[in-house]
Amino acid sequence: MFKSGQFVASKLDGLRETQVQPNGVDLTLGAVYEQVEPGRIERGGKTIGEREECVAEDGVYHIDPGGYVVEYADRVVIPEGHVGFLYPRSSLLRNSCMLDTAVWDAGYEGRGEGLLEVHHPIELETGARIAQLVLAEAAHEGTYEGSYQHENLD
Repeated sequence: MFKSGQFVASKLDGLRETQVQPNGVDLTLGAVYEQVEPGRIERGGKTIGEREECVAEDGVYHIDPGGYVVEYADRVVIPEGHVGFLYPRSSLLRNSCMLDTAVWDAGYEGRGEGLLEVHHPIELETGARIAQLVLAEAAHEGTYEGSYQHENLD
């Protein structure tokens, strides 16, 4: 069963009231990156390709069509007994953009990332709501201990 937005919000810190939705919490844009070097995914590991942060003029990214990595500004903690799913806000879809995401396992903590597909130029302001995190109850053995644990928590 999916949890309410209030439940999700109770597991996160520093949210604005406008981020809490009936069925989840909106995550905001922290930064936009363009991958400039190839990565590699192997059976025994992975290498993330080198990235450069796109230039934000007065806090606004002017983004041309292409693929970009977005970093969320909000620190996420997926509580034990739950799994997190992240969906794009419809405003992105209505502006010819898509946000590709992955499952967030119980125990994950960090400022995650997603793949932003831009099909028509768009302007995105730092702190804009771009995705919605929902939590569902989930049976699991153990919690997340992968290489992305505590990512982007400088």
